[in-house]
Amino acid sequence: MPITFAIIKERKNPPDRRVVFSPSKLKQAAAQYPDARFIVESSDVRIFPDQAYKDAGFEVLQDVSQADVLIGVKEVPIDALLPNKKYFFFSHTIKKQPYNRDLLKAMLEKNITLYDHEVITDTRGNRLIGFGRYAGLVGAYNGFRALGLKEQTFSLPKAENLADLQALIDQLNTIKLPSIKILLTGTGKVAKGAKEILDAMHIKSVSISEYLTNSFNEPVYCKIDVLDYNKRIDGQVLTNSDFYNNPSAYVSNFMRFARVTDYFIAGHFFGDGSPYLFTREDAKSGHFNIQLVADVSCDIDGPVASTLRASTIADPIYGYDPMTESETDFMNKGAIAVMAVDNLPCELPLDASEDFGNEMLKHVIPYLIKDDPDKIIERATETNKEGQLTNYFNYLQPFVNGEE
Repeated sequence: MPITFAIIKERKNPPDRRVVFSPSKLKQAAAQYPDARFIVESSDVRIFPDQAYKDAGFEVLQDVSQADVLIGVKEVPIDALLPNKKYFFFSHTIKKQPYNRDLLKAMLEKNITLYDHEVITDTRGNRLIGFGRYAGLVGAYNGFRALGLKEQTFSLPKAENLADLQALIDQLNTIKLPSIKILLTGTGKVAKGAKEILDAMHIKSVSISEYLTNSFNEPVYCKIDVLDYNKRIDGQVLTNSDFYNNPSAYVSNFMRFARVTDYFIAGHFFGDGSPYLFTREDAKSGHFNIQLVADVSCDIDGPVASTLRASTIADPIYGYDPMTESETDFMNKGAIAVMAVDNLPCELPLDASEDFGNEMLKHVIPYLIKDDPDKIIERATETNKEGQLTNYFNYLQPFVNGEE
């Protein structure tokens, strides 16, 4: 029997317009795997209308319960989960997120096999699929939009109102920036996405030494990694691996950057036990110069002290008052403007969906249909048809039981 895949409707609120496969990518998948069957659940929120899938030759149905594998983007509401099926989606459970404990319990009770997008990795643990690039792209754009609003020097439309990535870049290239210094942390897909924006704007990249010591008559940016903004307590200079394995042996060295930075784009991954980049006390310092933070990583009340909460696409910018350690209007004098939207890729649903489908087609579908020599699918399987957590995720059992 051929496997039947269903592209399911996104049901979370606020609505998410993204989809795992665009009509063109789904058509490509069907051509590559003629023995598999692909159907589409009707949706009134998806960026691609039902008719686009019909025009590409696919059945669009109200009921896709005939499918063996159901593929979505965000969490599926408990009442919409079909028992004894296989699902792909971002479950947001692997870090023991309390708000999704009941979802994980429901999947176990319904004997659902879950393949979690978040843990589809290669043999070295690198993620193979995700929307990180688009978080970086939109996050950097939103930061520039906030800059224009705060300084009242230029006006950019919201990213969600633009057709695609190229339209976003075209808008950025209509503005004239002051001679600011922009700092970007990270080396992953998020940081690379943000860097794409900076490079598309033809902003000059400078070295750390130049950034820290020189003045410029044009906007510049500097991209830094963990050992640039952290240092060992004992003074040794070792490797990134040492930092990841022994974060408690390090303290933040971020303030040397905060002294000279105007706009900070947080694109790093923050690991448990790592030093905070800057604290609330740091932000009170007379040497703290950062006026704007685009916190793409969006770790609440954590390594970036000004991020008090996630913001929304509808209302993406708030202010942080360093003196009172509280939220304020970002237009107020002395306020740090904070952009901390936690679902940034939703603002470019068309491009983000095309890219995601390409990654799924390259890194996932072949190993689900044929052999999986590198155990990509096995490592991503969180729950199985017996209603149990797999060996990779046994650590979640106390969480499921409500014991932690």
